Amino acid sequence: MRIHHLNCGCMCPLGGALFDGFSRGLSACLVCHCLLVETEQGLVLIDTGFGQRDLEAPDSRLSQFFIQVNRIQFDRKYTALHQLEQLGFSANDVRHIVVTHLDFDHAGGLEDFPEATVHVMQAEIEATRSRHGFIASQRYRPGQWDEVKSWKYYSAGGEPWFGFEAVRNLEGLPPEILMIPLVGHTRGHAGIAIDTPQGWLLHAGDAYFYRHEMGSPQRRCTPGLRAYQWMMEVDRQARIYNQQRLHALSLDRSKDVRLFCSHDAIEFETFAKRSN
Repeated sequence: MRIHHLNCGCMCPLGGALFDGFSRGLSACLVCHCLLVETEQGLVLIDTGFGQRDLEAPDSRLSQFFIQVNRIQFDRKYTALHQLEQLGFSANDVRHIVVTHLDFDHAGGLEDFPEATVHVMQAEIEATRSRHGFIASQRYRPGQWDEVKSWKYYSAGGEPWFGFEAVRNLEGLPPEILMIPLVGHTRGHAGIAIDTPQGWLLHAGDAYFYRHEMGSPQRRCTPGLRAYQWMMEVDRQARIYNQQRLHALSLDRSKDVRLFCSHDAIEFETFAKRSN
């Protein structure tokens, strides 16, 4: 099994360091941290970021609210499809896509891989079918996945993973890949855990947003990302509870788990360098 860290999206909201904690200008820099996993069952994507069709027709595919608020940068080099081609693969080599959730910046590339089966929590697909309220109607963009031919839906069950509920034995996938329900940001949000020779890797999706929320005893987050998390949450109590549990896991060195979230650029660079 080989794992590639991909940045499948660039967003530059106004706020600079008040948003990302490091930018010196007015604009911040957020990424869409995805994974490409080479397995004996074929290629597996963990999230897709923005897709080719988002670039071609953003006004019909994406919410104008989020295009403007996040200042999405439309450049093909950020698509998973382009990055796979640079690695010598084709779209049809991707056999499975496991999504943390179906927000517009995580599921935009689903239709770029027509032979892939998409794996998602049952609660998440149900949430996309009842898009009540402004944020729900803007975050979920059914046009990003209405041509997907093969879906697999899951509910938590089976042996826990370090005290977290887990979904094991994802259909068609190696047993090293698990879904870890982390409700709060959305109803069916999940982290994706991968058992590697170097220890466990946990893609925590949007369960947290800023690197200093994990890994050190004193948690902190920038004002911009704190406000964004608040705006996007569907269950504050569950979100904070799961963040606290992830924080405890990140401090427990005996567990040998490395965590990362979807949008922190510094975190992405750290993991991408380690994988090279």
